Amino acid sequence: MLARILSGAVLGVHAVLVEVEVDAKNGMPRIDTVGLAEGAVRESKVRVETAIRNCGYRFPSKHVTVNLAPADIRKEGTAFDLPIAVGLLQALGEVDEERQQGYLFAGELSLEGALRPVRGVLPLAVAAKEHGLRGVVVPQGNAREAAVVSGIEVRSVSHFREVADFLKGEHTPECAEVDVAKLFESGDDGGVDFGEVRGQEHVKRALEVAAAGGHNVLMIGPPGSGKTMLAKRLPTILPSLSFVEAIETTKIYSVAGLLPEGDALVIRRPFRSPHHTISDAGLIGGGPTPRPGEASLAHNGVLFLDELPEFKKHVLEVLRQPLEDNHITLARAALSLSYPASFMLVGAMNPCPCGFFGDPNRSCSCSPSSVSKYRNRVSGPLMDRIDIHVEVPAVRYRELARTREGEPSQAMRQRVERAREVQRQRFERTPRVHCNSQMGPRLIRHFCVLSPEGHQLIASVIDRLGMSARAHDRILKVARTISDLAGSETIEVAHLAEAIQYRTLDRASA
Repeated sequence: MLARILSGAVLGVHAVLVEVEVDAKNGMPRIDTVGLAEGAVRESKVRVETAIRNCGYRFPSKHVTVNLAPADIRKEGTAFDLPIAVGLLQALGEVDEERQQGYLFAGELSLEGALRPVRGVLPLAVAAKEHGLRGVVVPQGNAREAAVVSGIEVRSVSHFREVADFLKGEHTPECAEVDVAKLFESGDDGGVDFGEVRGQEHVKRALEVAAAGGHNVLMIGPPGSGKTMLAKRLPTILPSLSFVEAIETTKIYSVAGLLPEGDALVIRRPFRSPHHTISDAGLIGGGPTPRPGEASLAHNGVLFLDELPEFKKHVLEVLRQPLEDNHITLARAALSLSYPASFMLVGAMNPCPCGFFGDPNRSCSCSPSSVSKYRNRVSGPLMDRIDIHVEVPAVRYRELARTREGEPSQAMRQRVERAREVQRQRFERTPRVHCNSQMGPRLIRHFCVLSPEGHQLIASVIDRLGMSARAHDRILKVARTISDLAGSETIEVAHLAEAIQYRTLDRASA
């Protein structure tokens, strides 16, 4: 008897439906799996057979063929355990064929029949809805994740016996439900706030400008000046994730297997801070079966690279393409996958190897050549893609001893959200552009019009510092954001002057 069960394969952050065909016939007892199945899928026959026996069913001495169609798509992972087991029971006449119609099955089986969570359930649930299926049957640990997709039934099961009883009509698993609005209301800031930062008012202003326009930032300062502390608080002033952004981000964490069991959505903007020993595959993704890297895990959030010059140069260079295109394409001989990677890059570095170049209180022991060599570890093309350079000097004692807290994150976020709303209205007819940092040359010419005085100011700065055309555009985009924060429709000379002073390293190299 031939059985057909629906499941799915995850490619990148999307899923395609897979039909699991199971045929049992007389012959040499064995299970053959075909259809471009990877190792974990081929091993499923051992888990499935043992689980079926331990659930009290007789496993017949037959030749079983399992085909995963379409056969030209690579299948990997353990999510095919459940649909293969269901197909076997149906092929043997143990369950009702009609009961499984319209459902997508995914889950890993233990040897005693318990169902374990698997990766990529959210993309599978989205695919089930897009194809008009009735619902999905998934492990209890994945149920809330799938339930954020409205319009489909999410049957939550913890053991294979529950699935078998459901398909016999003896038991109906409960439908998992999630109140998405309540999820967003329950979000917190991770216990950090800009009000805890003493001093560094000009740096907080620069980070507010960066948050308002989605600009990349580089902080330069001696050890202990608070660069990491400031960076960790940046997500607290970014606008809250929208539902669409939360789904996009959660898909990535689901595929990577980093969504905590039982969680429904990623509701806070990600903050990723990889160590400087990371490889290029770890940063942008890769592997035999490509997985998302830190740049994709920071999608819709912040990618913080501390001690920026300590990263291997070829590792930093792979960031140039995602910083421009907001996605990463991983091409392999067998397949090509694309992962979203729209993030704010925040870097931190010392001004020199010893860290005290330009410090008024401590002398620098580095030679001019070593300072230059240290800074040149970050290439010019990558530096051009960083909109804001800001110096973070050591904090003086009187500022550390101050008892009054600084401005809280909530007040800063309100100004950022007002500026983002201005940008949302500005770009509502421009697809894929949501903030000032994403403007291309055509939009810059249209929305960043300068007065004659502004033209004169930026012309003198460009000529004196020898800035690239990309740096020129970055200044205009930052100036546009500063004017949005000020509630001004035009870019004033003061806005332009503030944007220019955020190019610290350009001035230092002049």
